[in-house]
Amino acid sequence: MATLIRVTGDWTLAEDCAQEALVQALQRWPAEGVPANPAGWLMTVARNRATDVLRRAAVERRKLHELAAYPPAVADPGAPDGEEEVVDDRLRLIFTCCHPALALEARVALTLRTICGIPTADIARAFLVSESTMTRRLTRAKTKIADARIPYRVPSGPALAERLPGVLAVLYLLFTRGYDTDGEPAFADEAIRLVRLLDALMPGESEISALLALFLFQHSRRAARRDAGGDLVPLDRQDRARWDHAAIAEGRAVLGRVREDGPYALQARIAATHAAATSVETTDWPAIAAWYDALAARTPSPVVALNRAVAHGYAYGPAAGLALLAEARAGGALDGYPLALAAEADLTARGGDRERAAALFRRAAARTHAEPERRALLDRAADLDP
Repeated sequence: MATLIRVTGDWTLAEDCAQEALVQALQRWPAEGVPANPAGWLMTVARNRATDVLRRAAVERRKLHELAAYPPAVADPGAPDGEEEVVDDRLRLIFTCCHPALALEARVALTLRTICGIPTADIARAFLVSESTMTRRLTRAKTKIADARIPYRVPSGPALAERLPGVLAVLYLLFTRGYDTDGEPAFADEAIRLVRLLDALMPGESEISALLALFLFQHSRRAARRDAGGDLVPLDRQDRARWDHAAIAEGRAVLGRVREDGPYALQARIAATHAAATSVETTDWPAIAAWYDALAARTPSPVVALNRAVAHGYAYGPAAGLALLAEARAGGALDGYPLALAAEADLTARGGDRERAAALFRRAAARTHAEPERRALLDRAADLDP
Protein backbone atom coordinates (compact mmCIF):
# COMPACT_ATOMS: atom_id res chain seq x y z
CA MET A 1 0.00 0.00 0.00
CA ALA A 2 2.70 2.47 1.00
CA THR A 3 4.69 1.85 -2.18
CA LEU A 4 1.63 2.03 -4.45
CA ILE A 5 0.57 5.34 -2.90
CA ARG A 6 4.02 6.75 -3.54
CA VAL A 7 4.13 5.52 -7.13
CA THR A 8 0.58 6.45 -8.20
CA GLY A 9 -0.02 9.45 -5.97
CA ASP A 10 -3.63 8.26 -5.68
CA TRP A 11 -4.76 6.73 -2.38
CA THR A 12 -8.01 5.23 -3.70
CA LEU A 13 -6.33 3.72 -6.76
CA ALA A 14 -3.58 2.25 -4.58
CA GLU A 15 -6.14 0.66 -2.23
CA ASP A 16 -8.16 -0.77 -5.12
CA CYS A 17 -5.13 -2.22 -6.91
CA ALA A 18 -3.71 -3.73 -3.72
CA GLN A 19 -7.04 -5.42 -2.99
CA GLU A 20 -7.34 -6.73 -6.55
CA ALA A 21 -3.84 -8.20 -6.33
CA LEU A 22 -4.80 -10.00 -3.11
CA VAL A 23 -7.99 -11.33 -4.72
CA GLN A 24 -5.96 -12.74 -7.62
CA ALA A 25 -3.56 -14.35 -5.18
CA LEU A 26 -6.43 -16.02 -3.33
CA GLN A 27 -7.80 -17.32 -6.63
CA ARG A 28 -4.55 -18.48 -8.26
CA TRP A 29 -2.11 -19.50 -5.51
CA PRO A 30 -4.12 -22.51 -4.24
CA ALA A 31 -3.96 -24.03 -7.74
CA GLU A 32 -0.64 -22.68 -9.04
CA GLY A 33 1.31 -22.64 -5.78
CA VAL A 34 2.74 -19.73 -3.82
CA PRO A 35 5.40 -17.95 -5.92
CA ALA A 36 9.01 -17.82 -4.77
CA ASN A 37 8.70 -14.07 -4.18
CA PRO A 38 5.13 -13.44 -2.98
CA ALA A 39 5.71 -9.74 -2.25
CA GLY A 40 7.17 -9.20 -5.71
CA TRP A 41 4.25 -11.08 -7.32
CA LEU A 42 1.68 -8.96 -5.49
CA MET A 43 3.47 -5.73 -6.32
CA THR A 44 3.79 -6.65 -10.00
CA VAL A 45 0.09 -7.53 -10.30
CA ALA A 46 -0.96 -4.36 -8.43
CA ARG A 47 1.40 -2.19 -10.50
CA ASN A 48 0.13 -3.68 -13.78
CA ARG A 49 -3.46 -3.07 -12.69
CA ALA A 50 -2.64 0.55 -11.81
CA THR A 51 -0.94 0.99 -15.18
CA ASP A 52 -4.07 -0.26 -16.99
CA VAL A 53 -6.37 2.04 -15.01
CA LEU A 54 -4.18 5.08 -15.57
CA ARG A 55 -3.79 4.34 -19.27
CA ARG A 56 -7.53 3.96 -19.77
CA ALA A 57 -8.26 7.11 -17.80
CA ALA A 58 -5.58 9.03 -19.75
CA VAL A 59 -4.14 10.43 -16.53
CA GLU A 60 -1.02 12.59 -16.50
CA ARG A 61 1.88 11.27 -18.52
CA ARG A 62 4.17 11.82 -15.56
CA LYS A 63 2.34 9.27 -13.41
CA LEU A 64 2.27 6.76 -16.24
CA HIS A 65 5.99 7.30 -16.81
CA GLU A 66 6.72 6.67 -13.13
CA LEU A 67 4.80 3.39 -13.24
CA ALA A 68 6.47 2.27 -16.46
CA ALA A 69 9.88 2.99 -15.00
CA TYR A 70 9.12 1.10 -11.81
CA PRO A 71 10.89 -2.30 -11.76
CA PRO A 72 8.59 -5.21 -12.67
CA ALA A 73 9.47 -7.17 -9.53
CA VAL A 74 10.04 -5.94 -6.02
CA ALA A 75 12.47 -7.73 -3.76
CA ASP A 76 11.20 -9.55 -0.73
CA PRO A 77 10.92 -6.92 2.06
CA GLY A 78 12.96 -9.23 4.29
CA ALA A 79 15.89 -9.27 1.88
CA PRO A 80 18.65 -6.64 1.75
CA ASP A 81 17.73 -5.54 -1.79
CA GLY A 82 14.67 -3.30 -1.71
CA GLU A 83 14.52 -3.18 2.08
CA GLU A 84 15.41 0.51 2.29
CA GLU A 85 12.68 1.41 -0.20
CA VAL A 86 10.00 -0.49 1.76
CA VAL A 87 11.16 1.14 5.00
CA ASP A 88 11.06 4.60 3.44
CA ASP A 89 7.56 4.03 2.05
CA ARG A 90 6.23 2.93 5.45
CA LEU A 91 7.71 6.00 7.10
CA ARG A 92 6.27 8.26 4.39
CA LEU A 93 2.84 6.76 4.90
CA ILE A 94 2.94 7.20 8.70
CA PHE A 95 3.97 10.85 8.42
CA THR A 96 1.39 11.53 5.69
CA CYS A 97 -1.46 10.00 7.71
CA CYS A 98 -0.38 12.05 10.72
CA HIS A 99 0.01 15.37 8.88
CA PRO A 100 -0.97 18.36 11.06
CA ALA A 101 -3.20 19.74 8.27
CA LEU A 102 -5.68 16.99 9.22
CA ALA A 103 -7.77 17.08 12.40
CA LEU A 104 -6.39 14.83 15.14
CA GLU A 105 -9.39 12.49 14.98
CA ALA A 106 -8.98 12.18 11.20
CA ARG A 107 -5.29 11.37 11.64
CA VAL A 108 -6.10 8.56 14.06
CA ALA A 109 -8.85 7.14 11.83
CA LEU A 110 -6.69 7.34 8.70
CA THR A 111 -3.81 5.65 10.53
CA LEU A 112 -6.11 2.84 11.68
CA ARG A 113 -7.57 2.30 8.22
CA THR A 114 -4.55 2.76 5.95
CA ILE A 115 -1.59 1.60 8.04
CA CYS A 116 -3.25 -0.90 10.39
CA GLY A 117 -5.89 -2.21 7.99
CA ILE A 118 -8.65 -1.98 10.64
CA PRO A 119 -12.10 -2.31 9.02
CA THR A 120 -14.00 0.95 8.72
CA ALA A 121 -16.91 -0.49 10.72
CA ASP A 122 -14.64 -1.18 13.71
CA ILE A 123 -13.16 2.33 13.55
CA ALA A 124 -16.66 3.82 13.39
CA ARG A 125 -17.71 1.86 16.47
CA ALA A 126 -14.69 3.14 18.42
CA PHE A 127 -15.53 6.73 17.48
CA LEU A 128 -19.26 6.22 18.20
CA VAL A 129 -20.38 7.10 14.67
CA SER A 130 -22.02 5.17 11.84
CA GLU A 131 -19.92 3.32 9.27
CA SER A 132 -21.14 5.65 6.51
CA THR A 133 -20.10 8.69 8.55
CA MET A 134 -16.62 7.26 9.12
CA THR A 135 -16.33 6.37 5.42
CA ARG A 136 -17.05 10.01 4.53
CA ARG A 137 -14.50 11.24 7.07
CA LEU A 138 -11.82 8.98 5.64
CA THR A 139 -12.67 10.07 2.11
CA ARG A 140 -12.48 13.73 3.12
CA ALA A 141 -9.09 13.16 4.77
CA LYS A 142 -7.68 11.56 1.62
CA THR A 143 -9.19 14.28 -0.55
CA LYS A 144 -7.62 16.95 1.64
CA ILE A 145 -4.22 15.29 1.27
CA ALA A 146 -4.64 15.33 -2.50
CA ASP A 147 -6.14 18.82 -2.81
CA ALA A 148 -3.67 20.44 -0.41
CA ARG A 149 -0.83 18.63 -2.19
CA ILE A 150 0.49 17.38 1.11
CA PRO A 151 3.89 15.90 0.23
CA TYR A 152 4.28 12.14 0.56
CA ARG A 153 7.59 12.21 2.40
CA VAL A 154 9.32 12.14 5.76
CA PRO A 155 10.35 15.68 6.73
CA SER A 156 13.99 16.38 7.50
CA GLY A 157 15.96 18.75 9.67
CA PRO A 158 13.93 21.14 11.85
CA ALA A 159 10.70 20.05 10.14
CA LEU A 160 11.18 16.49 11.43
CA ALA A 161 11.52 17.75 15.01
CA GLU A 162 8.32 19.76 14.51
CA ARG A 163 6.30 16.90 13.00
CA LEU A 164 7.46 13.97 15.13
CA PRO A 165 5.53 15.02 18.28
CA GLY A 166 2.33 15.07 16.20
CA VAL A 167 2.98 11.52 14.95
CA LEU A 168 3.66 10.33 18.50
CA ALA A 169 0.49 12.06 19.73
CA VAL A 170 -1.54 10.08 17.18
CA LEU A 171 0.03 6.81 18.35
CA TYR A 172 -0.57 7.80 21.99
CA LEU A 173 -4.25 8.49 21.29
CA LEU A 174 -4.49 5.27 19.30
CA PHE A 175 -3.12 3.31 22.28
CA THR A 176 -5.50 5.09 24.64
CA ARG A 177 -8.44 4.18 22.40
CA GLY A 178 -7.54 0.54 22.96
CA TYR A 179 -6.49 0.71 26.61
CA ASP A 180 -9.51 2.56 27.99
CA THR A 181 -12.04 0.44 29.87
CA ASP A 182 -14.47 0.50 26.93
CA GLY A 183 -11.82 0.66 24.18
CA GLU A 184 -10.89 -1.72 21.35
CA PRO A 185 -7.94 -3.87 22.55
CA ALA A 186 -6.75 -4.33 18.96
CA PHE A 187 -6.08 -0.58 18.74
CA ALA A 188 -3.61 -0.78 21.63
CA ASP A 189 -1.89 -3.72 19.94
CA GLU A 190 -1.64 -1.75 16.69
CA ALA A 191 -0.22 1.29 18.50
CA ILE A 192 2.51 -0.90 20.01
CA ARG A 193 3.24 -2.44 16.61
CA LEU A 194 3.52 0.97 14.95
CA VAL A 195 5.72 2.52 17.62
CA ARG A 196 7.97 -0.56 17.43
CA LEU A 197 8.23 0.03 13.69
CA LEU A 198 8.96 3.72 14.20
CA ASP A 199 11.57 2.89 16.85
CA ALA A 200 13.31 0.53 14.43
CA LEU A 201 13.10 2.96 11.50
CA MET A 202 14.28 6.00 13.46
CA PRO A 203 16.82 4.73 16.02
CA GLY A 204 18.18 7.29 18.42
CA GLU A 205 14.93 9.29 18.72
CA SER A 206 14.56 9.33 22.51
CA GLU A 207 10.83 10.07 22.71
CA ILE A 208 9.97 7.21 20.32
CA SER A 209 11.79 4.74 22.58
CA ALA A 210 10.17 6.34 25.62
CA LEU A 211 6.69 5.97 24.10
CA LEU A 212 7.35 2.30 23.32
CA ALA A 213 8.50 1.71 26.92
CA LEU A 214 5.39 3.48 28.24
CA PHE A 215 3.09 1.34 26.08
CA LEU A 216 4.82 -1.86 27.20
CA PHE A 217 4.52 -0.99 30.90
CA GLN A 218 0.87 0.01 30.58
CA HIS A 219 -0.11 -2.93 28.39
CA SER A 220 1.58 -5.39 30.77
CA ARG A 221 -1.33 -4.87 33.20
CA ARG A 222 -4.14 -5.55 30.73
CA ALA A 223 -4.89 -9.12 31.87
CA ALA A 224 -5.15 -8.04 35.51
CA ARG A 225 -7.44 -5.05 34.92
CA ARG A 226 -10.60 -7.18 34.73
CA ASP A 227 -11.89 -9.96 36.98
CA ALA A 228 -13.54 -13.18 35.82
CA GLY A 229 -16.88 -11.38 35.53
CA GLY A 230 -15.42 -8.60 33.37
CA ASP A 231 -15.50 -5.96 36.12
CA LEU A 232 -12.72 -3.40 36.39
CA VAL A 233 -10.05 -4.12 39.03
CA PRO A 234 -8.29 -0.98 40.38
CA LEU A 235 -4.50 -0.91 40.62
CA ASP A 236 -4.40 -1.49 44.38
CA ARG A 237 -6.42 -4.72 44.03
CA GLN A 238 -4.80 -6.21 40.95
CA ASP A 239 -3.09 -9.61 41.08
CA ARG A 240 0.40 -8.58 40.02
CA ALA A 241 1.30 -12.17 39.19
CA ARG A 242 -1.00 -11.74 36.18
CA TRP A 243 1.02 -8.80 34.85
CA ASP A 244 3.05 -9.53 31.72
CA HIS A 245 6.53 -9.58 33.23
CA ALA A 246 8.21 -10.21 29.87
CA ALA A 247 6.70 -6.94 28.60
CA ILE A 248 7.87 -5.18 31.78
CA ALA A 249 11.42 -6.49 31.26
CA GLU A 250 11.37 -5.29 27.65
CA GLY A 251 10.02 -1.93 28.77
CA ARG A 252 12.92 -1.55 31.22
CA ALA A 253 15.43 -2.42 28.49
CA VAL A 254 13.89 0.10 26.06
CA LEU A 255 13.73 2.78 28.76
CA GLY A 256 17.39 2.17 29.46
CA ARG A 257 18.17 3.59 26.01
CA VAL A 258 16.38 6.87 26.78
CA ARG A 259 18.76 9.66 27.70
CA GLU A 260 16.41 12.67 27.66
CA ASP A 261 13.42 13.21 29.93
CA GLY A 262 10.73 14.42 27.57
CA PRO A 263 6.99 14.04 28.37
CA TYR A 264 6.78 10.38 27.30
CA ALA A 265 10.01 9.51 29.11
CA LEU A 266 8.65 10.99 32.33
CA GLN A 267 5.42 9.01 31.97
CA ALA A 268 7.42 5.86 31.22
CA ARG A 269 9.50 6.36 34.37
CA ILE A 270 6.30 6.67 36.40
CA ALA A 271 4.96 3.46 34.85
CA ALA A 272 8.31 1.71 35.45
CA THR A 273 8.18 2.65 39.14
CA HIS A 274 4.70 1.11 39.43
CA ALA A 275 5.95 -2.01 37.63
CA ALA A 276 8.88 -2.42 40.03
CA ALA A 277 6.64 -2.58 43.12
CA THR A 278 5.05 -5.72 44.55
CA SER A 279 2.03 -3.81 45.91
CA VAL A 280 0.64 -0.31 46.27
CA GLU A 281 2.14 -0.19 49.77
CA THR A 282 5.67 -0.96 48.53
CA THR A 283 5.46 1.50 45.63
CA ASP A 284 8.04 4.28 45.69
CA TRP A 285 5.44 7.06 45.85
CA PRO A 286 7.91 9.89 46.58
CA ALA A 287 9.71 9.02 43.33
CA ILE A 288 6.42 8.99 41.42
CA ALA A 289 5.44 12.32 42.97
CA ALA A 290 8.78 13.78 41.87
CA TRP A 291 8.28 12.50 38.31
CA TYR A 292 4.82 14.08 38.25
CA ASP A 293 6.29 17.36 39.52
CA ALA A 294 8.66 17.30 36.54
CA LEU A 295 5.87 16.35 34.13
CA ALA A 296 3.61 19.13 35.43
CA ALA A 297 6.41 21.63 34.91
CA ARG A 298 7.11 20.30 31.41
CA THR A 299 3.58 19.76 30.07
CA PRO A 300 0.99 21.20 32.48
CA SER A 301 -2.57 19.94 32.03
CA PRO A 302 -5.59 19.27 34.29
CA VAL A 303 -5.13 15.48 34.03
CA VAL A 304 -1.43 15.69 34.91
CA ALA A 305 -2.35 17.92 37.87
CA LEU A 306 -4.95 15.36 38.97
CA ASN A 307 -2.47 12.48 38.83
CA ARG A 308 0.14 14.58 40.60
CA ALA A 309 -2.31 15.21 43.45
CA VAL A 310 -2.98 11.47 43.82
CA ALA A 311 0.76 10.69 43.83
CA HIS A 312 1.42 13.31 46.52
CA GLY A 313 -1.52 11.97 48.50
CA TYR A 314 0.07 8.52 48.61
CA ALA A 315 3.58 9.87 49.17
CA TYR A 316 2.92 12.52 51.81
CA GLY A 317 -0.56 11.84 53.15
CA PRO A 318 -4.20 12.39 52.06
CA ALA A 319 -4.23 16.04 53.20
CA ALA A 320 -1.34 16.89 50.86
CA GLY A 321 -3.13 15.20 47.97
CA LEU A 322 -6.46 16.91 48.67
CA ALA A 323 -4.74 20.30 48.81
CA LEU A 324 -3.14 19.77 45.38
CA LEU A 325 -6.44 18.43 44.03
CA ALA A 326 -8.18 21.62 45.15
CA GLU A 327 -5.54 23.64 43.27
CA ALA A 328 -6.04 21.52 40.16
CA ARG A 329 -9.80 22.10 40.25
CA ALA A 330 -9.51 25.85 40.79
CA GLY A 331 -9.73 26.62 37.08
CA GLY A 332 -12.87 24.53 36.63
CA ALA A 333 -11.33 22.21 34.00
CA LEU A 334 -11.98 19.13 36.17
CA ASP A 335 -15.60 20.02 37.06
CA GLY A 336 -17.74 16.92 36.68
CA TYR A 337 -14.77 14.79 35.62
CA PRO A 338 -15.52 11.37 37.16
CA LEU A 339 -11.89 10.46 37.77
CA ALA A 340 -11.38 13.69 39.73
CA LEU A 341 -14.34 12.77 41.93
CA ALA A 342 -12.97 9.23 42.31
CA ALA A 343 -9.55 10.59 43.29
CA GLU A 344 -11.13 12.87 45.88
CA ALA A 345 -13.17 9.94 47.19
CA ASP A 346 -10.09 7.73 47.53
CA LEU A 347 -8.06 10.40 49.33
CA THR A 348 -11.04 11.21 51.56
CA ALA A 349 -11.45 7.55 52.49
CA ARG A 350 -7.78 7.27 53.33
CA GLY A 351 -8.19 10.35 55.50
CA GLY A 352 -10.88 8.54 57.53
CA ASP A 353 -14.14 10.13 56.33
CA ARG A 354 -15.75 6.97 54.93
CA GLU A 355 -19.28 8.36 54.63
CA ARG A 356 -18.25 11.35 52.52
CA ALA A 357 -15.95 9.12 50.45
CA ALA A 358 -18.81 6.72 49.69
CA ALA A 359 -20.99 9.63 48.53
CA LEU A 360 -18.17 10.89 46.27
CA PHE A 361 -17.69 7.44 44.73
CA ARG A 362 -21.42 7.31 43.96
CA ARG A 363 -21.27 10.78 42.35
CA ALA A 364 -18.31 9.65 40.23
CA ALA A 365 -20.22 6.51 39.18
CA ALA A 366 -23.20 8.61 38.10
CA ARG A 367 -20.99 10.68 35.80
CA THR A 368 -19.04 7.91 34.07
CA HIS A 369 -20.18 6.42 30.76
CA ALA A 370 -18.16 3.19 30.90
CA GLU A 371 -20.19 0.45 32.56
CA PRO A 372 -17.20 -1.51 34.01
CA GLU A 373 -15.84 1.69 35.53
CA ARG A 374 -19.27 2.59 36.94
CA ARG A 375 -19.61 -0.80 38.64
CA ALA A 376 -16.09 -0.54 40.10
CA LEU A 377 -16.89 2.87 41.61
CA LEU A 378 -20.16 1.63 43.10
CA ASP A 379 -18.30 -1.36 44.59
CA ARG A 380 -15.89 1.05 46.27
CA ALA A 381 -18.84 3.03 47.66
CA ALA A 382 -20.46 -0.17 48.98
CA ASP A 383 -17.21 -1.17 50.73
CA LEU A 384 -17.23 2.16 52.59
CA ASP A 385 -20.92 2.23 53.57
CA PRO A 386 -21.61 1.45 57.26
